[in-house]
Amino acid sequence: MTIQVSPSPIPNSNVVSLTSMLDRDDYLTGLLNQVTATKTEGWLQELRESAANWVRHATIPTTREEEWRFTDLSSLRKVQFNVETGNFASVASVEFDILPETANSRLVFVNGVFAPELSAVSDLPSGIVVSNLAGLSAVEQEGVQQYLAQAEGAQEVFTALNTAGITDAAVVWVKKNVVVETPIHLVFISVAGETATISQPRCLVVAESGSQVTLVEEYVAGKMPTPQEGGVYFTNAVTEVWVGDNAQVSHTRVEWEGAEAFHIGKTAIAQSRDSRYTCHAITLGAKLSRHNLEILQTGEQTETTLNGLTIISGKQLSDTHSAIALNYPHGTSDQLHKCIVGDRAHAVFNGKVFVPKPAQLTNASQLNRNLLLSSKARVDTKPQLEITADNVKCAHGATVSQLEDDEIFYLQSRGIDENDARKLLINAFAAEVINKIPVPSLREILLNTVNNLKSLTNE
Repeated sequence: MTIQVSPSPIPNSNVVSLTSMLDRDDYLTGLLNQVTATKTEGWLQELRESAANWVRHATIPTTREEEWRFTDLSSLRKVQFNVETGNFASVASVEFDILPETANSRLVFVNGVFAPELSAVSDLPSGIVVSNLAGLSAVEQEGVQQYLAQAEGAQEVFTALNTAGITDAAVVWVKKNVVVETPIHLVFISVAGETATISQPRCLVVAESGSQVTLVEEYVAGKMPTPQEGGVYFTNAVTEVWVGDNAQVSHTRVEWEGAEAFHIGKTAIAQSRDSRYTCHAITLGAKLSRHNLEILQTGEQTETTLNGLTIISGKQLSDTHSAIALNYPHGTSDQLHKCIVGDRAHAVFNGKVFVPKPAQLTNASQLNRNLLLSSKARVDTKPQLEITADNVKCAHGATVSQLEDDEIFYLQSRGIDENDARKLLINAFAAEVINKIPVPSLREILLNTVNNLKSLTNE
């Protein structure tokens, strides 16, 4: 099943029609030329060239397309992005939050370039590989070839653009029946420079049969001792997760890019028989962000749990598109996505669950709850179920609400001022998702962040 519609096939009737299909979008071609300027060798270069061919026949999505109806990328097209050269002189001085649980189990990339001086992978058991692509052995790279860029939806325009520019990647590979107690932290830091830059982080996670792993994937604006000029950058990220038979992956994804940043992310998961996958997706940053979360069931009796939280204010736009394809019997999926929207911000949620006829005895639920904190805040929500199986238990729904005056009055009657009362109610709304994150220090950071977002409590 292809969740995202791919570009039209190349006409082969004559050379003229083929030429007319090339480089259909000048802006996209410019981005492609930037990300493909650095060459690689062997199988990786072949993979990149194949993806580049897809990009040359594609265009940047517009609001005329149903999947992008509420997300206008015209502001992205106004910026000329350049690739960071990799000679970033102050990598060692970049500041970011180091989680105690992952002090010795993290990979760090700065502006898309692996930063060994900020990474630490000394506290890992045997049976797990945590490395950048360039650091893998020849045998390990052969294994990577079977999975990298092989997930469904690889021809979607931004996914293909990322693949066309791969020079390195974060790789987490858990061997058969290995249980990893230590969380793995993948940190992608963007440091704004004098010109607008584009970086394309890539992650590959393979959990072989019977294995268990906890993963934290974080996209963050780097803090520097001396202020940097500019602030505009574009992160185009792709993560592929392959969950083997009876394997278990707990995945937390946090996006808090800079205030002027653009972030488009794709997370593609393939679940084998009896596997369990949980995703906690937290979106806080970026001027414009989009997260495409796509799950493909490849065997019976899978369990999928998706928890999402979007908190935006100002004029931010945040779009979450999810698609769960339950193709086999006895599958279970449970999705809860919450949005807290303040000021003039705009949140978008579109969640799809596909249950074809072979997927009998499926149990799927989906709920989107939205809290608007301003009369000018906006949310567009569209939960969807597409069911052709006749023996299933499926439900979906969406709610849009504001803080209740009687709830605020009740707290005020207990001696709490109005602003603090609003904070308590907002925190309680967010905590339902944040408290499910399995890394205690990250939970605390996120709860403190929500508590300190002053703009949310004032219209």
